Amino acid sequence: MTPADRDWPRASAWLADEAAVPDLLVVGVPSSRSSLVSSRADLAPLEVRHRLDRFSTFHSELGVDLGSVAVRDVGNWAVSELDAVALVDEVMRLAKSLPQAKLKLFLGGDNAITRPLVAASADDLSSVGVITFDAHHDVRVLEEGPSNGNPIRGLIEEHGLTGGNVVQIGIHSFANSAAYRSFCDSVGITTVTIDEVERIGMETAVGVALSRLSATCDTIYVDVDIDVLDRAFAPACPGSRPGGLTVRQLAQGVARCAAHDSVVALDFVEVDPSADPNHQTVDVLAHLLLTAAAGFATRDTADLR
Repeated sequence: MTPADRDWPRASAWLADEAAVPDLLVVGVPSSRSSLVSSRADLAPLEVRHRLDRFSTFHSELGVDLGSVAVRDVGNWAVSELDAVALVDEVMRLAKSLPQAKLKLFLGGDNAITRPLVAASADDLSSVGVITFDAHHDVRVLEEGPSNGNPIRGLIEEHGLTGGNVVQIGIHSFANSAAYRSFCDSVGITTVTIDEVERIGMETAVGVALSRLSATCDTIYVDVDIDVLDRAFAPACPGSRPGGLTVRQLAQGVARCAAHDSVVALDFVEVDPSADPNHQTVDVLAHLLLTAAAGFATRDTADLR
C-alpha cells in the first residue's frame, strides 16, 4: 500500500466512495468457465480494484478529477461457477435488478458476459446499438452453446439484435475466418479494421459510429475486449496478437464513447491475471476503467461529443 497523501487522492478510495445517488455504477462479473481458451479472467474484477491504489483520480489531458463523479461499486456478482447457459440467465436477471445510473461499467470476466448484459439492456434490442473494440468478430456458431467466442451472433440470432446496429472497431488480421466475415457482411455488421483505424484515426472511427448509431438507436452498449490491443500491451489476454491497437488509441475510443449521452454501459473483458505476473495487463484494464469514468465526466463538453 502506498503511503497516504491528502493531495494525491487515489482511484481506489474514489471507487470505495459508495455514493447514495450514483451517476456511475461499477459491477464485477467474474466469468471464465465458457472461455474457448482456458483462462482465469474471473480473477480480473478483484485484481483491477487492488491495482487502483496505484492510480490517481486526475485525468491530466481531459482536465477531469474523478472526485466530481458520484460512483458506487456494487461488488462482484456470484457467477464464477456457473456454466455457460446458466451464466446467460443469471447475468440477465442481475443486470435487470441494478439501480438506475447514467452509465454502468462492467468488469469481466470473459466476453461471454456481453451477450446477457446487452440482452438485459432493453426489452426490444432492435433499438439498441452495439460498438465492439475487439480483435475478433465474436460470431462463432451457436451449436455448442454460448461462449466468449459468439456473444454477437447469439445476440443477433437468439435475442433480436439488428446486425446493422453493430459496429466492430479494431478487427485484426489472422484473428477471424473468411466465413465469419461473410456472416458479418450478410447481417449488416459494420467492420472497421486496424488498418482503417490507422488511416482515419480513432477519434473519427468512433465519432462516425456514435453518430450513426445514435441517429437510429435509443441506447448504445460498448464492449471493450482488451485483446484488441497489440500483444505487447496485453500479454495476459489469451486472444491478443501482434499488430493491434495501442493503449492510447483504445483509451481515446473508450473516452469518446463514455462521453456520449446515448452510451449506457461499457464492459471490459478478457484479461487473465494469472498470466500477468507483472500486472501489466491488469494495469491497462484499470487505466481504461478510469478513462471511461473521466470520459463520462466530460458529457457536457461539446468537442468530445
